[in-house]
Amino acid sequence: MAEAQKRAHHTPPKAARGTVAGDGGVPRRAGALDRAPPAAAPPGRAEAPVAAQPADGEVAPACEAAPGGRLFVVATPIGNLRDITLRALDTLRDVRLIAAEDTRQTRKLLSHYDIHTPLLSYHQHNRARRLPQLLAALREGDVALVSDAGTPLISDPGQELVAAAAAAGHRVVPIPGPSAPIAALSVAGMAASPATFAGFLPRRVSERRAWLAWLATLPGAIVLFEAPHRLRETLAELAGALGDRPVAVCCELTKLFEQVRHTTLAEAARFFEHAEPRGEFTLVIGPGLPVPARDAPAQCLPTAEESAAAADSRGALYTRFLALERELGSRGKALARLAAETGQPRKTLYRRLFVPNGSTLP
Repeated sequence: MAEAQKRAHHTPPKAARGTVAGDGGVPRRAGALDRAPPAAAPPGRAEAPVAAQPADGEVAPACEAAPGGRLFVVATPIGNLRDITLRALDTLRDVRLIAAEDTRQTRKLLSHYDIHTPLLSYHQHNRARRLPQLLAALREGDVALVSDAGTPLISDPGQELVAAAAAAGHRVVPIPGPSAPIAALSVAGMAASPATFAGFLPRRVSERRAWLAWLATLPGAIVLFEAPHRLRETLAELAGALGDRPVAVCCELTKLFEQVRHTTLAEAARFFEHAEPRGEFTLVIGPGLPVPARDAPAQCLPTAEESAAAADSRGALYTRFLALERELGSRGKALARLAAETGQPRKTLYRRLFVPNGSTLP
């Protein structure tokens, strides 16, 4: 095992790479994002229009790139540093700037692969302040977005940046790779379709109960994240709300002390009463019998047209709420402003925006 770990953390040799002139005449590495200029047409012959060809391994864009740079959403390892794609490494080398949820964690990855791209912190607490800076950087060139581990936006910040970049006309390019929910599903031994990823359960008791009631209505597998200090409470609550369903308790995936325990919710709760939870947990809960969200008469159920209209209305409210939250820097202030704009009580808006009612949240 020790020898395997040494091999896992050994830096692979890098192929020789050329350099090209960067901003201000500073040399930088040539990479996947660089493009060679097209060859000139022979004298006396008109140059025929030729569509741009993608580099090896890349996919041609469906439309022309917008002026300015592209935003690359880059997946990074969830534990083992070797779990990163060659395309991700090239991208991190060649962008002008990396927006990182945790610069200390990302710097470890960059140092391991001898990458020296500048970092800028972008996380839950500074996202409103950083957004204009990152949009300005995108106007000058390519930017990468990374989380501290795994795929950005999957229970990590970044939604506002991706939405704002797309609205400004920048291409948003996924660089797929490691993802804890997908890794956990692959070893859970359960039907993965349909499956619902619910992230972390809310901390407030009322919100938590509402989420648990919503999860009980879902027919497929459920994937959750949980912190070690809340695992015991969560397992007990899940067993009470969902019944004693099968569960795969995945701990420290891809790391040295990785464990996957196939059991049931009640058995897992009993096990961790005596075992100290350590590390990061991903739970994959097997499907159960769906429970109707409401016992409403058939004639009271909304039509498809009414459901679509309600979804559109809720989506518009949520979009406006996000804009206000970015502007005001506070969820409470954003709700208060939205209540003033719409004339609806804050509690009503809160329920519409954040409390599950049998359908997925916006």
